Amino acid sequence: MAGANSGTRRQKPNILITGTPGTGKSTTASALAEARNFKHICVGDLVKEKNLHDGWDDQFECHVINKDLVCDELEDIMEGGGNIVDYHGCDFFPERWFDRVVVLQTENSVLYDRLTRRGYSGTKLSNNIECEIFQVMLGEASDRYKEEIVTAMQSDTIEDISDNVASLTEWIESWSPWVIII
Repeated sequence: MAGANSGTRRQKPNILITGTPGTGKSTTASALAEARNFKHICVGDLVKEKNLHDGWDDQFECHVINKDLVCDELEDIMEGGGNIVDYHGCDFFPERWFDRVVVLQTENSVLYDRLTRRGYSGTKLSNNIECEIFQVMLGEASDRYKEEIVTAMQSDTIEDISDNVASLTEWIESWSPWVIII
């Protein structure tokens, strides 16, 4: 599969791994980055480390990210390619940055257990479960990016994660910075 590199000349693709919190984004991104010697960029960690936020949201118990600051911080890094970005949203990243957008999905009872083990409760828990039920992240990715670069992957088990990493590794190996139209 050739990459839809949008005219840039990266030698390695960039991949966005998105999905509802608890679907295995960081685990998948970290394993894939390690397998391919790519850089793993966890946007949530970046926001905290570089203060790329506008304060704290008490209701959802998280930072309110400043999307412009995040994009400014990542612009030069993304141009180089070889990045695996992980974040639970995708509606503000420039389309040109990514050659593949992966939306991880998890069965609701599995997701519920994962999130309660993390200490999620009340509004934060119900909001995230509803997002998964209504496939909000897949809809967001499908609305924002070209259909041919968006793929949904099931992420219920360790085996699913291993299979996803293997599949994405295979895709990276077949990726080309040039799209040839015959």
